[in-house]
Amino acid sequence: MTDTIPEDADIRVNTGAGLRIGTAPDSWGVWFPDDPKQVPWQRFLDEVVASGYTWIELGPYGYLPTDPHQLEDELGSRGLKLSAGTVFTGFHKGDDQWQRAWDQALAVAGLASQLGAEHLVVIPDLWRSDATSEVLESRTLTDEQWKKLAAGHDRLGKALLEEFGVKQQFHSHADSHVGTTREVLRFLDETDQRYTNLCLDTGHFAYYGGDNVKLIHERPERIGYLHLKQVDTSLLFDVLKNDTPFAEAVTEGIMIEPPHGVPDLAPIIEAVAAIDPDIFAIVEQDMYGCDVDRPFPIAQRTRDHIFACTHFARQH
Repeated sequence: MTDTIPEDADIRVNTGAGLRIGTAPDSWGVWFPDDPKQVPWQRFLDEVVASGYTWIELGPYGYLPTDPHQLEDELGSRGLKLSAGTVFTGFHKGDDQWQRAWDQALAVAGLASQLGAEHLVVIPDLWRSDATSEVLESRTLTDEQWKKLAAGHDRLGKALLEEFGVKQQFHSHADSHVGTTREVLRFLDETDQRYTNLCLDTGHFAYYGGDNVKLIHERPERIGYLHLKQVDTSLLFDVLKNDTPFAEAVTEGIMIEPPHGVPDLAPIIEAVAAIDPDIFAIVEQDMYGCDVDRPFPIAQRTRDHIFACTHFARQH
């Protein structure tokens, strides 16, 4: 007699390596290089280690040391590694935005690549300020602006590869021109996958109703990097109905500790691991404005949740 497995059984079999799970300064409430209300960078690094993570992002340039030898020493002494840096762009505004973007890239990619990072997360300028909540421009782009946006990112991605061997990962964002499913798909359609792919931020994509797993299955070749976060659905529809600025929504707790929000992280991690197990999955729970003692226990619980909910997660 042989044992049989029911057809509807929920069986997970790890047939390959899981994704490398890391974290970022954002999960400690860090949005700016220097803010007296933010956690000091030394404490951030120490708490990352105590939370059980190995990989981190650079965060806003200037928060962590910008001298490569000092940063290497600080990370190395704690057993930490760098996955990516971050820059901000506004290519839809015109050709004069190139120099602004490249100046950032020279600093951030120059530093990150010296420490072994192979990715640059690129966040588009917001139509509504995340500092003042002021409406800065139209919420939608013209066809001409879409062309400028796409061309600028492809130029940046090509230059990053040639100069630093670094891959551009575009991050759709709440209160930006690329946030909804249709906008993300249009951005992918108008850019070249050799130079421009996605940092799929699970929370920001879900913020406007996006189905992360569906996007991964439909455009697997365009998924280059992950940010893991969840949205509080009990708050989301109030935020959207009342047109609450994203920065205010963050202080109200729109991005919530897993597993209390959406989307479920396990199916996303497993779908992306099937594409490429070398893709990073970085926990990035927007918590700007939080008390400095709040992030550490959340970081610990989030890591425990991720490693408990799927076999396709790894530390190194």
